[in-house]
Amino acid sequence: MQENIWDVVIVGGGPAGLTAAIYAARAGKSVLVLEKNGFGGQIAWSPRVENFPGTAAVSGAEFSDRLLGQALDLGAEADLSEATGLSREGGLWRVETPEGARLARAVILATGARHRKLGVEREDELAGSGVCYCAVCDGAFYKGRPVAVAGGGDAALQDALLLSNYCSQVYIIHRRGKFRAEEANVRALAARGNVTALMDSRVTALLGADELSGLRVENTADGSVRELYVDALFVAVGSEPDSAPFAAVAPVDGRGWFAAGEDCLSGVPGVLVAGDCRAKGVRQLTTAVGDGACAAVAACRYVDENS
Repeated sequence: MQENIWDVVIVGGGPAGLTAAIYAARAGKSVLVLEKNGFGGQIAWSPRVENFPGTAAVSGAEFSDRLLGQALDLGAEADLSEATGLSREGGLWRVETPEGARLARAVILATGARHRKLGVEREDELAGSGVCYCAVCDGAFYKGRPVAVAGGGDAALQDALLLSNYCSQVYIIHRRGKFRAEEANVRALAARGNVTALMDSRVTALLGADELSGLRVENTADGSVRELYVDALFVAVGSEPDSAPFAAVAPVDGRGWFAAGEDCLSGVPGVLVAGDCRAKGVRQLTTAVGDGACAAVAACRYVDENS
């Protein structure tokens, strides 16, 4: 029995992958999207999206459903299946899954990234109910309310600066005695009257029942413990790419991000990269869908030129 061959197989069903599916399907290509967890990616967990142009407000789940529905209506296929590897076979790309290999003329890696977590008990339970991972996305929901930021790098300080514009009080909790951020960010943070830095400190417990109501914070230098009554905790301790199964084929940088530029070309013919898994400075919903469009156009061009 001959295996199906798709023009484009997309690994990852987040905004980048689904946008790529929409563009490739509209170009008349056969498209398969493989997603290992749930379609929509991280944005599906956001209670409210207010920073997508042309859409005043929508839940992350609804936005994700719309993207998936649009791709399927255009003829793309979608499977909940984990892609575990990629190799070349007879002029095609072979995408391995537990259910068997999928063959493609071109592949778009839109595998995304995952936020590093604090590893505190109930962190997953309270995600979206006070525990947040994107100040740009969710900060405005806490206008006039006290919040905390966990982290000590540039991302954490930039989150704290952003939140200080509209939150009543911002605590920034860092496990070391000195920030790892650029001095300009440190100086800017020190100038904000509503920001308090808790150094040599770590979050040990999340308080509240169905919604976060506070934190238990331990000072690692003297062992003292205090409780902070905040309505949100923004975790900014970095992110990690989901690139490992494909790093032997598509080049990655020293931190594991796919080393592709704004053109989404991996450097390997027929393999494109899109979304948060790509090495870049801004990881937002808008940049993900932009990558998806760019990668799909490049993938379709490759298919046309090599068919």
